[in-house]
Amino acid sequence: MPGTPGDLLRSRSQPRRRVAVFGSLFVLLMLVLAACGSGAGIGAEVGDNLGGQPAPDARGEGDGAQAPGGEAPGEDGGVAFEDLADRQIVKTGEITLEVESVASAVGSVRAMALQLGGYVGGSQAGTADDAATLTLRIPAARFDDALQRLRDLDGEVTAEATREQDVTGSVVDLEARIRNLEGSEIQYRALLDRATDIEDILTIQARLDEVRGQIEQHQAQLDQLSELASLATLTVTLVPAEAPVEEATSMWDPGAVFDSAVAALVGLGQALAAAAIWLVILGLPLAVALGILVWVGMRVGPVVRRREAAPEQTGPAAE
Repeated sequence: MPGTPGDLLRSRSQPRRRVAVFGSLFVLLMLVLAACGSGAGIGAEVGDNLGGQPAPDARGEGDGAQAPGGEAPGEDGGVAFEDLADRQIVKTGEITLEVESVASAVGSVRAMALQLGGYVGGSQAGTADDAATLTLRIPAARFDDALQRLRDLDGEVTAEATREQDVTGSVVDLEARIRNLEGSEIQYRALLDRATDIEDILTIQARLDEVRGQIEQHQAQLDQLSELASLATLTVTLVPAEAPVEEATSMWDPGAVFDSAVAALVGLGQALAAAAIWLVILGLPLAVALGILVWVGMRVGPVVRRREAAPEQTGPAAE
């Protein structure tokens, strides 16, 4: 039996309602997914800025920022250098010269250091023509020139050694530490300006003093490394050259020769005394034993010979 017109209309409108409901659910689902994706992106950005890698500021102080001097961190944790001229090299050396006049050579070395833009950091010299030692501080760029000028002096180079140490990594590390500590110092000062409680003020001030002390310590180390890299250290030793006759005379010592002869004589006497002691200790018992054997032989030998000769004499008479 067919339904009423109202039932027919309701039966036709049900599929349309289902389509509308499904469409609304689909749109709502898409909006929820879009909102979740947007929220995840914002959360990741906040995490990067707060809990993850620090974002570089206007000065480029992030982890991926380029270090001063054209240096950037490499993949292996080291430092990649774009320009070899930016390296901080500490140069040191020692050279020993044999010269005719030590006093004259000392004056020449001092004048040479001043001409190259350096100075004499320390010197040690005796009287007259005794050996002298000078410590020169020479600009690193003129280090090789200083060595060549010392070789050209009126003397003979008897020893020479040079060393180079690359301290660029230490310099970059100290600079980064100082920048980070200075940033912490700024934050602590801001907190100190806003603090009202006495305990908080004392705590922040103590931390601020500690950070300032670390900054000054790292800055002193950085200044020392920079000075060592900018001024090379060259130690020059000047020794007097001896004349052939004086050298031959200095090599002969009559007292030493006499002492050697006496020592040889004493050694010979000791050897003879030791031989006599061995002879007495070992020779005497051997001599006694040998004497006993000889005495026994002399006493027993004739008796044995007589006994051997007696049967021979009685044998023919019995026949």
